[in-house]
Amino acid sequence: MSLPRATSSVPTSMFRFAAGGAPRAQCQQCLRPAFRTSQPALRFSSRRNLQTATAYRPYSLDPMPSPRNAGVPETSIAGLPPLPSTSSRQSKPSPAADQPVSIPEQEAQKSSAANTSSSVSTSATTKPQRKSKLRPRKAAITLSPAAVTHLRELLEQPEAKLVRVGVRNRGCSGLAYHLEYVDKAGAFDETVEQDGVKVLIDSKALFSIIGSEMDWLEDKLNERFIFKNPNITEQCGCGESFSIS
Repeated sequence: MSLPRATSSVPTSMFRFAAGGAPRAQCQQCLRPAFRTSQPALRFSSRRNLQTATAYRPYSLDPMPSPRNAGVPETSIAGLPPLPSTSSRQSKPSPAADQPVSIPEQEAQKSSAANTSSSVSTSATTKPQRKSKLRPRKAAITLSPAAVTHLRELLEQPEAKLVRVGVRNRGCSGLAYHLEYVDKAGAFDETVEQDGVKVLIDSKALFSIIGSEMDWLEDKLNERFIFKNPNITEQCGCGESFSIS
């Protein structure tokens, strides 16, 4: 049983020695990829050298042209004429200023007479300005002598009061006079002053009683102020109310 095992191990060891002693040959196809990969690097380096070699191109600038009047002398037509100095202009006196002007006596008298006549004519044409005289504004109402006397008596009392005239919607005709005693005038009241006495008129009643006459009436029954109003178109029988158009 031991003989077959020994014979089978001999050929395997012989093959091992034969494989180790033979030289290895490189394949041609294995060398091609390495050669191919080295070619692009050589080509890329040659291209970069060509580009950098052609980037710079030296060139020279053209010289500037000379001006047109470079060779023209100053005394020629192209040169500007010399300007005279200001000192020489001022130093030369004018001949007309040195010579005295002689005017005959008759012409001088005529010119003076013409000047005086022109001044007189201008003064005659300018009329004196007239002062504007503003006419005094017509009072809204007038006061009779009896009304003035009674109003002065009211103002002479220790507690002086002003009479304020107004209009109220009352009566059968629509409007009626309304009188009251006040200490001072309102913001929109109209003040009527006559013979040293004052009467206040309500601004709302001014259109209804403008142009009227205020009078004082005394009888056996009562004492009161009455108004003679030209604006009344209708009036009730008792005379308390009125209407205007």
